[in-house]
Amino acid sequence: MCNFVSQNKKLFDELDSLIAALPETDESALIYVLKEAQGIFGYLPKEVQLYIAGKLSLSPAKVYGVVSFYSYFSTTPVGEHKINVCLGTACFVKGANAVLEEFEKQLGIKSGETTPDLKFTIECLRCVGACGLAPVVVVDGRVYSRVTPDDVTGIINDYKEVEMSC
Repeated sequence: MCNFVSQNKKLFDELDSLIAALPETDESALIYVLKEAQGIFGYLPKEVQLYIAGKLSLSPAKVYGVVSFYSYFSTTPVGEHKINVCLGTACFVKGANAVLEEFEKQLGIKSGETTPDLKFTIECLRCVGACGLAPVVVVDGRVYSRVTPDDVTGIINDYKEVEMSC
């Protein structure tokens, strides 16, 4: 843990400042601190969870229990661009599985994984509530409707081009 903390000292300093500014530093602050820590680190590795447990005087099991319960929290690095493929009934019937397979093929990862360069993460959703637009893909909050496997290259390139222009 010490090595991770020393390698990420600036991030831990930012987390310390955030915690120090809280009116309460106990269990009532846990979800807020976890949310902010995930924003700082990009995910919640074991070292960050243990650190938060110590700072809030909570057991590591309590912190891990909250992290593992809420799907919002991630214990593994998440890509800069999050690709969510809806696999709800309407999307699935209209070919979302083939769209997912094309994303996996082109990015070289499976659903739930992140590319080695940390640029893309693929996840599946059960329903986004846009059945009339099926199949639906959501990338960083942007909704793509009636997506086909042929559209996947263009969608990925949209986000690669954004990277290159910055």
